[in-house]
Amino acid sequence: MATNTEPQISQESIASFHEHLGKSKRILALLGAGLSASSGLPTFRGKGGLWRTHQSMSLATPGAFNEDPGLVWQFYSYRRHMSLQAKPNPAHYALAALAEKIPGFQTLSQNVDGLSPRAKHPPKQLQLLHGSLFDLKCADRHCGYIREDYTDPIVPALAIPTSGADLTSNETREQDISDVSVSIPKLKHHELPQCPKCKKALLRPGVVWFGENLPFTVLETVDDYLASREKIDLMLVIGTSAKVHPAAGYIDKARQRGARVAVINTDENDRPPRGWNDGDWFFCGDAAQILPELLKPVIGDLPKP
Repeated sequence: MATNTEPQISQESIASFHEHLGKSKRILALLGAGLSASSGLPTFRGKGGLWRTHQSMSLATPGAFNEDPGLVWQFYSYRRHMSLQAKPNPAHYALAALAEKIPGFQTLSQNVDGLSPRAKHPPKQLQLLHGSLFDLKCADRHCGYIREDYTDPIVPALAIPTSGADLTSNETREQDISDVSVSIPKLKHHELPQCPKCKKALLRPGVVWFGENLPFTVLETVDDYLASREKIDLMLVIGTSAKVHPAAGYIDKARQRGARVAVINTDENDRPPRGWNDGDWFFCGDAAQILPELLKPVIGDLPKP
């Protein structure tokens, strides 16, 4: 039964979590941007989510790409660059270690930053709901070309910043293309990433834009996991308010399969969409500090990366 009483952090709650974790064979985790906060990545969603003079979410649409692919690519090339400068934090490594220890652990990530894969999270236990900045796919959906690519920049014209300067110099590379005082050019079609398969369309970032469906194979994998007759023991909700569907619905579905819910977030007002249930846990703070300790009975001490 749902309650309005927020679970409190105490030694007793940590001990009860550890006891339940030790008995858990099937665990589901839902990850959000808060997981990567300690890695220093900026967020572009919500109030004030501007990139230069553009509302960043307005660049995350198929229409924006069709209208000005050069501008959209420069925004995503900047995000790729920032993500590659960041490093996975202890929370990423803790989740990867848990996946290695528990075959029945499945992770649903709303993050596109590539940090979980770089922490060696087993791919079969990591479902990227919103795609990845480091997947490139043909803008023509009939072509079907896709590849993983961590090259930075993908093409010379997308170097940061794209000016007439020496693109290999540290001084040039360290300039902040998100600053409106740093000029960016109007890129031409032939300067942008081209599809090597159809040789007609541009490549685009392999992320899910507004108005697009989530990846079918990912949704199918998640649905199969939730449809199993086996009980789900534990649901971890990390760094996300889980207010947006389908993410919000996964918490309810896990509860229906018997899961107890543990929320790890910095927002003191964060709670599951339908409120707290008896037996839930809320650990308020930085996931990078909290998660390795919460999972320690199973994963042990993390090696220094």
